[in-house]
Amino acid sequence: MRMGWVLLGVLVPAVAGAQYSGGYGCSDDCSGHQAGYAWAERNDIAAPSRCGGNSRSFIEGCMDYAEQRTRERREDARCDADDDSCDTNQ
Repeated sequence: MRMGWVLLGVLVPAVAGAQYSGGYGCSDDCSGHQAGYAWAERNDIAAPSRCGGNSRSFIEGCMDYAEQRTRERREDARCDADDDSCDTNQ
């Protein structure tokens, strides 16, 4: 497993593969956020409303991944930032 460092306002260890991007604040080691982010990535979660669980940090990590996917799909579809009617299912 490759290790590195990512700068997100603070230094946190970065491991190759699914990584929590830091969209929501976390305390300590961000492990709950990273677990939710990795779960969403493995399960191809694209809608924040599909994120659930018993841990706020897990849900936030999942939501961060889903929100990132939504942004990427909108960019790929060349949607304007304020166009809510843009079709991202192409």
